[in-house]
Amino acid sequence: MPGPIQSIERAAAVLRLLARGSGPMAVGEVAAALDLAKPTAHGILRTLLGVGFVDQDPATGRYLLGPALGELGSDHLDVNELRSRAIHRADALASRTGESVRMAVSRPSGVTVVHHVFRPDNTEQVLAVGEVLPAHATALGKVLLAYDAATEPGALQSFTRRTIVDPTALDRAIAEVRRTGWASEVEEYRTGEAGVAAPIRARGGLVVAAIGISGPTDRLCDNRLQIRPAAVDQVRAAAAAVHRDLGAAR
Repeated sequence: MPGPIQSIERAAAVLRLLARGSGPMAVGEVAAALDLAKPTAHGILRTLLGVGFVDQDPATGRYLLGPALGELGSDHLDVNELRSRAIHRADALASRTGESVRMAVSRPSGVTVVHHVFRPDNTEQVLAVGEVLPAHATALGKVLLAYDAATEPGALQSFTRRTIVDPTALDRAIAEVRRTGWASEVEEYRTGEAGVAAPIRARGGLVVAAIGISGPTDRLCDNRLQIRPAAVDQVRAAAAAVHRDLGAAR
């Protein structure tokens, strides 16, 4: 049996991205959201435009779903499959870093923790599965915001003196997440706690979840309150491994 055709998977990811209802998107935005080269994204969009699956705003040049599709509906992630594919990667990440590991997805109620691995020590911990996180104040939430996998928050609630409450500052932070491929939080949600997260991509490149670690600021950050590079590398490697596992699922 022949294997999957990558170009079709990518086209499907483009359609699902546009179907999320975040508004018409420019070629560069589609490319960044799906981790594609800009010429590749442009070629896919022009092909979909030619068959009517995508439409283009003549005033802005941005793309949206076309009349041939009508409405694709919302993207549905099989959270059980995600957990089953990611459980060993999350366990390994907790073991390597010594920190708590969480995975989150976007739901109507907000950014929701769907898997939680405790720190590998004997301290008392509370299971976070089902917890709804503030998107603007957590690394997991910023990842989902950056890749249009979560709804932009309205009023930005302050949780600590370091919480981002200015929309322009949040836009800059989200742009940085898209540029680097990972997000951080340093005492923005809870004083004394820091975190780092990276996107989990499904087949075709669409971001469907985020995985990250959280722990004491003095363990995850240097003396300038910058996330230690080793923590970033470990989280990104775990996210990439989950992506490979999801891609291998049939």
